[in-house]
Amino acid sequence: MLIELPYNREKAVAYARAWALKRNPRYLDFEKMGGDCTNFASQCLFAGSGVMNHTPTLGWYYNSGSDRSPSWTGVPYLRNFLVANKGPGPYATETDEAHALPGDIVQLGDETGRFYHSPVVCETGESGILVCAHTFDADLRPLYSYSYAQSRVLHIEGVRKYQ
Repeated sequence: MLIELPYNREKAVAYARAWALKRNPRYLDFEKMGGDCTNFASQCLFAGSGVMNHTPTLGWYYNSGSDRSPSWTGVPYLRNFLVANKGPGPYATETDEAHALPGDIVQLGDETGRFYHSPVVCETGESGILVCAHTFDADLRPLYSYSYAQSRVLHIEGVRKYQ
């Protein structure tokens, strides 16, 4: 039976702050293989959810650098998994920057519609959205300091797991 759990935003943000400027040795660093931003975002999501989805190809999981889902490390695949997920793991709705909360994922895109970066929202408030990220490592970097043509926020609604 699939049950609903709350997403622990505090744990996701604490993980992001702890590892923003260094690498967790439990995970392969993809910096020199196309970038580590979505790998880092997935690590933060896992810290806040505690549940992976081991569905081959279309799930969201990491066992090793050579045994992982495309959604663990790929910007568009993470979005597709989160907004379509009806099984175990975190799930999200797509929204805009005005509705971002700590623990959500912002994805940045260019003018052609290609999304290429997945920073983690760590603070919101009067100074705007502050993010943590890998690939151009950042700890509480203002989102406005990035150059991008469009953005989407993956607002994490909750987590499901089998009981």
